[in-house]
Parts: sequence; structure tokens; C-alpha cells
Amino acid sequence: MAKYLTAFFLMFFLSTSFSQVRDYEIGAPARTYQSQGGFFDYSDPFSVNMTVSVWGFVKYPGKYKIPSDATVIDLLSFAGGPTDDSHLYDLRLYKSKIDGSQELIKFNYDDLMWQPDLKGYKKDIPKLEANDILVVPGSPRLYFRDWFSITLSVVSTLISLSILILNIVRN
Repeated sequence: MAKYLTAFFLMFFLSTSFSQVRDYEIGAPARTYQSQGGFFDYSDPFSVNMTVSVWGFVKYPGKYKIPSDATVIDLLSFAGGPTDDSHLYDLRLYKSKIDGSQELIKFNYDDLMWQPDLKGYKKDIPKLEANDILVVPGSPRLYFRDWFSITLSVVSTLISLSILILNIVRN
């Protein structure tokens, strides 16, 4: 009986330790397994610089010191680009006002990329200012290997339990 319990716990440990299921936090960078942002300095010593933040589904979220003539596309490039889990149709730029309140500007990434080619299309693309916060929303998605790993974990646990129950019933 003891060897069956040992075998069961060994199978349970192996099935859970090799599982690829991970918890995701809102705004955590997907697929990079970083838990925090950092401070990145892309400043130009010969121009005026400002500090802005990028949070959400980008490769390297955090605070950035960038030249004052940088655009939102430049900022996304500095942040390593959006991850494949990001929703680029719903970018959000929070601008701080003098009275302490914040203004939210929502825009689409396609508007940034294709604005010069869109004739007659009037879309106001926001200009970055000091202390702006760019949020790239998104939601983590599971790929085939993630679903396969979850299924394999559940199946191996059920097989281990059924073997344990059959051995207990036989004795």
C-alpha cells in the first residue's frame, strides 16, 4: 500500500511540476516572464528630454527617458514593441493636467502607422508630453502547447487517481 501511495505522489508531483500553466496579472508583460518594469534611458544629450511611462502588453514596460520630439510609435519601439496578446486598436494615453487630473485619449495603432497615407482623414494623433502614461491593453491567450499541457496534466492526474483507487479496492 505504501509503494502505491509513493507512486501516486510521485506521479502527482511530476504532472504538476511540468505543467506550463502560469498565472497572469493584468498589465504584466506576456511571454517575457518579467514581473516588474524598469527605467530605460533613451535620452539625447543634445536635446530636451522627458520622462514617460509605458505599461501593459509591451515587451519591456516601465519608465522611459526619451527626447521631447519622440512619437508614440518611437515609444512603443523603445518598449520592445507590443506583444502578440496586445489590443492595438485600443491604445490609451493618459495626460496629466496642471490641476492634478488626468485626460484619457484613446486611439488606434493603425491611425499612427498609416496617417500620412490617409488623405482627407482627420484623426488627431496625440503628441507625447512629460509624465504621459501610455497603456497598451490586452489579454493573455493560450496557444496549442498551453492547452496540450493543461490537458496532459489533467489526464495524468486522473489516470494516477484511478490507478490508486483500483489498487485500494483490490486490497
